Amino acid sequence: MKILSGTAHVRLAERIAAYLGEPLVGVDIRRFPDGEIFVKILENIRGRDVFIVQPTCPPPNEHLMELLIMIDAARRASAARITAVIPYFGYARQDRKDQPRVPITAKLVANLIVAAGADRLLTLDLHSQQIQGFFDIPVDHLTAVPVIVKRLRAMGLTDMVVVAPDTGGVKAAYAYSQILGCGLAIAAKQRRNAREVESIDVVGDVKGRNVILVDDLVTTAGTLCGAAQLLQEHGAGTIRAAVTHCLVTDEGVERLRRSPIQELIVTDSVPGRDWAGVQVCVESVAELLAEAILRIHNNQSVTSLFQV
Repeated sequence: MKILSGTAHVRLAERIAAYLGEPLVGVDIRRFPDGEIFVKILENIRGRDVFIVQPTCPPPNEHLMELLIMIDAARRASAARITAVIPYFGYARQDRKDQPRVPITAKLVANLIVAAGADRLLTLDLHSQQIQGFFDIPVDHLTAVPVIVKRLRAMGLTDMVVVAPDTGGVKAAYAYSQILGCGLAIAAKQRRNAREVESIDVVGDVKGRNVILVDDLVTTAGTLCGAAQLLQEHGAGTIRAAVTHCLVTDEGVERLRRSPIQELIVTDSVPGRDWAGVQVCVESVAELLAEAILRIHNNQSVTSLFQV
């Protein structure tokens, strides 16, 4: 087994390598004066099982291109098998043709990763489950639910209700509610544009209860904060949010600071940032990913990693 890391999230790769007791393979990654990316793997990986850790978080184009070049370098260095470990899969929201003359960019990215030479993909909480079908290679699709549920149980909250901030998140919210043995509610929304969301109504009983908003990712925090405001108007007791991929912008941090959300629970699938006044709890997915890598390497099942 050989573990490589791009520059997107070296800290996570180090945590994964430490759990596995394997040192990270040295990789020289540089930018030429014109911006082109240069990659050189500094160890012999011929005939090895190679895992390349690289979330395609902002800036997504830089990190995606870096990943593709690393895969190509590993393939040309005669690696036996190359697994792209992408904790956060960028462009996942562009997964369908929902208006005329637009691309399906998630499928394009999948094609690029396969064409570069990846033999399989390990990822976490894709925005849409069907993206797995965009790949012509095996995909191990993990979920951060066990990690986040562990944190929620440790908080000792009673009379909880899990809320989906929009109809698209109902399936995930239902899974949380079943595991936690609590109620389920939905905050209906209408998107004005890419940055602004208008919440319309709440389906379910949230009055006086401890609310947990769950979502797969947050950027401008419009959906989360709009839903939280609506829940507050409907008499929710406390409001917390749990999100797998946290790509919050400065605008999003400001929204969260002004919102009724008391605490935001996130994972380290992408690098952290300065929260400036927002109560945040970061749970690591390094152990989850490391266990999956170990089982893939040993040709074992990863199904047990979904059990809570």
